[in-house]
Amino acid sequence: MPAAAARPVVATSPARQTLEGAGVLLRRAFGRVDPRLDPFLLLDEFGSDRPEDYLAGFPWHPHRGIETVTYLLTGEVRHGDSLGNQGTIGPGEVQWMTAGRGIIHEEMPQSTGRLRGLQLWVNLPARSKLTAPRYRGLTAPEIPTAILADGVQARVVSGEIDGVRGPLQDLVAAPRFLHLSCSPAASVFLPLPPAHNAFGYVLDGEGAFGPEPVQRVPAGELVIFGQGEGIWLQAGRGGLELLLASGQPLGEPVAWGGPIVMNTDAELSSAYAEYHAGTFLSHSR
Repeated sequence: MPAAAARPVVATSPARQTLEGAGVLLRRAFGRVDPRLDPFLLLDEFGSDRPEDYLAGFPWHPHRGIETVTYLLTGEVRHGDSLGNQGTIGPGEVQWMTAGRGIIHEEMPQSTGRLRGLQLWVNLPARSKLTAPRYRGLTAPEIPTAILADGVQARVVSGEIDGVRGPLQDLVAAPRFLHLSCSPAASVFLPLPPAHNAFGYVLDGEGAFGPEPVQRVPAGELVIFGQGEGIWLQAGRGGLELLLASGQPLGEPVAWGGPIVMNTDAELSSAYAEYHAGTFLSHSR
């Protein structure tokens, strides 16, 4: 049974199909300013069995004021950025990019048949909006796995759970990023920092989330949790694959325009003026 201290489900919603980049078909779980999701701004699931749905990719474009997290499940994505980083990420790998005061990059899926991945945007507080940009890539073996219960394990990209620390720790909003894999009918209670906001995105299968009355959430849906000591979940008969993220809310104003997120409209206008004038990267190194 769900623990009494389990966070309630306060909202669920299906991801919606849209086009992004140069014409990539994807499913947007959320892409809005929502106090219940703060510090997270956007979550996209991209991928298809048809290369024509994704090969146009995400050509060179700017970011400022946020961190972008790309987590690849299957396929390959070639990337490059204005700091000189370049390479290819493959299944189970992560690129965590702190845009800070400015970076320009591209992410171009390769024609490998099945492609599937996630991109999450994490907002930066005002004090860190203009920090130096940086890029960190994680190979699959660098991401540890925590065994949380019988039939429940989690890849820990950032944060800590059950004594297992993710390789990315020096992150501003202290986000916890987990990929949970649960056997059919397996259940677990996952403690969370009380001050964190938390959400889950069901990748495959189905999950029931407590406390009573539990709410069942199928694949392709977002679940937003309220306050409490942790999250109770139970996998459905087909198992459960879940992205679970939590983070310290910033509680700051947001001025958001495309790939740039600042605190005021004046800061946003200035960023785009710099970009169009060719001075966007003048102080980024």
